[in-house]
Amino acid sequence: MTDMTARHRPARFVLAGIAALLLLVPACSAEAGGPPAANAAPGTGANGAPTSATTAGLVPTPVTVGPGMGDAPFDTARSVQVPSGWTASVWARVPSARLEAWAPDGSLLVSVPENGSVTRLVPGANGAPPAQSTLLSGLTQPHGLAFDGSTLYVAESDQVSSYAYAGGRATSPKVVVPNLPDAKSPDLRGAYAHALKTVVVGPDKSLYVSVGSTANISPQDRDADPQRASILRVPPGGGTPEAFARGVRNGTGLAVGPDGRVWTAVNNRDNIRYPYHQPYGGDGDAYGQVMPQYVNDHPPEELAALTPGRDLGWPFCNPEPDTQPGAPLSPLKKADLDYTRDVETNADGSKLDCSRLAPIEQTFGAHSAPLGLTFANVPGMGEGAVVGVHGSWNRTAPRAPEVSWFPWSNGRLGDQQTLVGGFQAADGSRWGRPVAVVPGPDGALYVSDDQAGAIYRVAPPGR
Repeated sequence: MTDMTARHRPARFVLAGIAALLLLVPACSAEAGGPPAANAAPGTGANGAPTSATTAGLVPTPVTVGPGMGDAPFDTARSVQVPSGWTASVWARVPSARLEAWAPDGSLLVSVPENGSVTRLVPGANGAPPAQSTLLSGLTQPHGLAFDGSTLYVAESDQVSSYAYAGGRATSPKVVVPNLPDAKSPDLRGAYAHALKTVVVGPDKSLYVSVGSTANISPQDRDADPQRASILRVPPGGGTPEAFARGVRNGTGLAVGPDGRVWTAVNNRDNIRYPYHQPYGGDGDAYGQVMPQYVNDHPPEELAALTPGRDLGWPFCNPEPDTQPGAPLSPLKKADLDYTRDVETNADGSKLDCSRLAPIEQTFGAHSAPLGLTFANVPGMGEGAVVGVHGSWNRTAPRAPEVSWFPWSNGRLGDQQTLVGGFQAADGSRWGRPVAVVPGPDGALYVSDDQAGAIYRVAPPGR
């Protein structure tokens, strides 16, 4: 471990390199925030696939806004779609709020990578707004937050640090995972599209850290040291990080499931080339072409359970959702997906044998951009995975932002359902983009939204 007592410093951002990279290589990035196509209706995609998950049973519900919280976008009345009887309110305003964690003292911590800080929210009595303060500042793009007892772990873009948390203060900082790649890494020279890291403490007390890919397609990440496009494992007490899972393009969502395994929600690649020697909605062989109607629903985003050495295939293999592979308007399946070769990087299968990869347990619609992942027992719904879905940035029609729910039963996750929707209008414009969801001690769900700069309290009946 490296002592970081004097570590606090102003946050530094190398945006020029990232912007240049994104212009050259589009990426379905957790950090990409381009607007959706303004003239695109958010109905269905190329294969008749909905641009949001299953919404049965949801009803429009006004978002309650407390005194002093009515700045944009809440200067206009807003509503969300939630299960019947649920309520939704703006609990706090935190500009650019990202990932969340409940502290042992009952306060909610929220990372704000944009300004290098971690915000602390202390719930008020009798429904009063929470007291808000800055717990940590001067960090380098802090993102992931995790507790192990009274030890707080904070994942910055270049390292993971531990703190002793007590009395509403985080002290005794130490670097436990140094030298993580970010835009300042000499070999990347500012060209790094997925700098934000996530951290979770496993049942074995190891740290698991998500390290995103350099770009949409950057095979060199698989040979980097430490390996990018991976989930790293750091032994209890520290040590050299090792790749626990690889081929994980950008596994921002990271959580321990009811089965004790570490799960990840992944932002997959963009502009996939058609991988079959046959026509696709026209005459002639479409093999190797980039066609919007195919790209819209391929490849799906992954929700996968990780085991030591698991490979999710990127950028050589892609999950295949078509029940009739390569057929236009093929019905899409969501669970237990096998892989097809990536035409651009692995046409002959020499880079990776896709048939040897374990099927993907569950998926989101392509370009959904899932971010924060949590497993929770939600009152009235049972146990399942809750995910903040940012929505697509380059899809037509745009995939809608939402809070997704995957019910857990008999050791498996069921298909994606919308738990909280309504952030996107019929013209594709948005007033909010959920990032993360954590269950509170009161049984409500607390949802961060970096576009609206808000923390919502979304509560089942009686909570």
